[in-house]
Amino acid sequence: MKEIKVLGSGCSKCIKTAETISKIAAELGADVNVIKETNPEAIMNYGVMSTPAVVIDDQVVHSGGIPREDAIREWFA
Repeated sequence: MKEIKVLGSGCSKCIKTAETISKIAAELGADVNVIKETNPEAIMNYGVMSTPAVVIDDQVVHSGGIPREDAIREWFA
């Protein structure tokens, strides 16, 4: 199971990012656990300066906006 964290303040873009990742994972039948991380200290530990950011298995794969759906699909390839 992949662990995917969406880092951010809980803003609408962060919520949309988490929802989109969950939707695409379900479409592809991927076994994932999507976590919304809003703790500023935890976010800073990843060195992220702009949110929403996405972390997969403790690796930052995206930051600074809602990721494109085709990019999200590639994360499950």
